[in-house]
Parts: sequence; structure tokens; C-alpha cells
Amino acid sequence: MEVIHKIGRRKTAVARVYVSKGKGNIIVNKKNLNTYFPTATLQYKVNQPLALTNNEDNFDVKVNVFGGGITGQAEAVRLALSRAMCELDEENRSILKPEGLLTRDPRMVERKKFGQKKARKKFQFSKR
Repeated sequence: MEVIHKIGRRKTAVARVYVSKGKGNIIVNKKNLNTYFPTATLQYKVNQPLALTNNEDNFDVKVNVFGGGITGQAEAVRLALSRAMCELDEENRSILKPEGLLTRDPRMVERKKFGQKKARKKFQFSKR
């Protein structure tokens, strides 16, 4: 098996994932997973596709991720890993799809409009 390359996106975060045979090491931007994503929740999100498909110790994962915040980056990595697991074995699709891991979350930040304070908030109205 050669290296599998997949891309995942969430808000403005973009994650490129390279999956190869190995012992279960996950390197994110040249740092260990636990260093880059310090909280247990974010680590769980990244590991979710591997855990559901029972591939935690079978593959080494190298990730390049940029843009957005830390949560958006973790979810972008999760989507890319899910797509990689589906390419490895088509049966993984039936495991990951019901969990919603193959769905690209389309929610983005709404742009600010001119003449307004924020996207929807208006400047204070004064009647007198």
C-alpha cells in the first residue's frame, strides 16, 4: 500500500492527510497529536474515524492543517481521515456514514454587511 492523500475542510480550516502503513503515530504540523490538540475532546474527534474502523494501530498519519481555529482544524482532520478510511476499504463507509463523519459541514461565518455593526446586528437606532 502506498500513501493515501485526502483533504478535509471545516469553516476556513483545511487539512491534508497522508495515511501510510505503520504503528499508529499521528503527526500534526510536525508535532505529536497530543501536543497540537491538547484537550481530550479534540483528540477524540481526530481519532474517531480510526477508532470506529478499528485501525488505530495499523496506520501512521501525517497531517498538514492550516486556517481557522483549533476546533475547526480538528474537525477538518476528522473529515479527511474518514475519507481516507473509505478509500482503504469500502465497507468502512457503512460504519462512518451513519455517524455523520463523511458529511462536509457547510456552515460558514456570514459576512459583515455595510451600514451594519456585524452580519445581522444593526447600529443602535435613536428615535429622538
